[in-house]
Amino acid sequence: MAFGWKLHGDGKTLPPGEVVKPNERLSWPRMVGFGAQHVIAMFGATFVFPLVMGLDANLAIMMSGVATILFLLMVQGKIPSYLGTSASFVGAVAAIRAAQGDSATVTGAILVAGLVLAVVGVVIHYLGVQIIHKIFPPVVTGAVVMLIGFGLAYVVADVYWPQDHWIALITMAATALFLVVFKGFLGRIGILLGLVFGFVLSWVLDMTAGKITAPTGSGEITSHFRVDFSALEKASWIGLPEFHGPAFKMSAIIVVLPAVIALIAENVGHVKAVGEMTGADVDPYMGRAVAADGIATVVATSVGGSPTTTYAENIGVMAATRVYSTAAYYIAAVIAILFGLCPKFGALVAATPGGVLGGITVILYGMIGLLGAKIWIENRVDFSDPVNMVPIGAGIILAIGPVTHLITGDFALAGIALGTIVVLGGYHLLRALAHGPRKEVSGGEIGFERDAAS
Repeated sequence: MAFGWKLHGDGKTLPPGEVVKPNERLSWPRMVGFGAQHVIAMFGATFVFPLVMGLDANLAIMMSGVATILFLLMVQGKIPSYLGTSASFVGAVAAIRAAQGDSATVTGAILVAGLVLAVVGVVIHYLGVQIIHKIFPPVVTGAVVMLIGFGLAYVVADVYWPQDHWIALITMAATALFLVVFKGFLGRIGILLGLVFGFVLSWVLDMTAGKITAPTGSGEITSHFRVDFSALEKASWIGLPEFHGPAFKMSAIIVVLPAVIALIAENVGHVKAVGEMTGADVDPYMGRAVAADGIATVVATSVGGSPTTTYAENIGVMAATRVYSTAAYYIAAVIAILFGLCPKFGALVAATPGGVLGGITVILYGMIGLLGAKIWIENRVDFSDPVNMVPIGAGIILAIGPVTHLITGDFALAGIALGTIVVLGGYHLLRALAHGPRKEVSGGEIGFERDAAS
């Protein structure tokens, strides 16, 4: 059952060695406090990633609450988890934007990816998670994660950094310090702290040094203030975020589909982590969890929201508090929905200068890419084997380029999409041609933690 939590002990204290199980709770005032912690843990990444993708941060926060409730219902309360904004689509969205795609095209493409993820979840439910390991072994999964991150280098170089290269450099340095020097919670929100620092610094320079002459987000060189508060002044305190419907374009859909591989790995890894902490057998619910994330992405993007994924940040909160109650997640979801009803907050987020995003994304994209290497290391992938080295190296270079391969007069594969096809297709083809089926060099399950990238 998803509801009906039993009171753990006296509801006030948690003795050493005990945990609050998913179907238990402490007193409701305490559960509200734990729910608020989960909101804080997911908040930074859940609004930073929509901002980078050019989507409505208010709507992303609101739909993360809706997505979390939907997820908990679909897994029947067995897997406590929060669904925040996914970073896996950032590269694909950048490519769509570079091709003059609008937000409707972006969310339409991601909606289709969500449907694919939901279908994968159904397959896992009936065939078992082992089928995913065979199709996406660690060498492939790590490569896709890496090219998703490194394939974004051109966005930093061509779009964000030129808008204010000094602010970008200073923000990058400050963010690095926040991530490395600060420990615990402050370290986990280092990206958010870097963004706030860069935002405030830009505003101070506007007040002291005046306007800057540099490219805008559209590439036009003008004299302008770094921070534009005009939309903030017009926004109301209470209201609905800006909903919009999806639009479907095949070229955009193909670009985003590689992110599904990363989401599969991410969800499988996170669900297993929750299972290890709670001591429960979560394998029977693995397919439900993956399908629920896919359906949540469909629901969110159908109204213009951001893609969703399970969040390692919130798993970390559970590990620290030993409170695994799904009641805390329902409370966090409700708080997030209420937060999304403040348009003025959304306008403030949208005013973030491009130079600040340049400093943030150069670290963010690099960290996402290196998570791919983390998968290789943890699974002891053997790169002395040319079956591993050749297609992986080729695919990553195609993505980083980004290289465009024209298929027909009006259809092309480029960057991350082209690189993923070469990685996945090339690996399985060369593996079949070389020696037939061979034992995978793997030291564990596929999966990676997001907290380093959020």
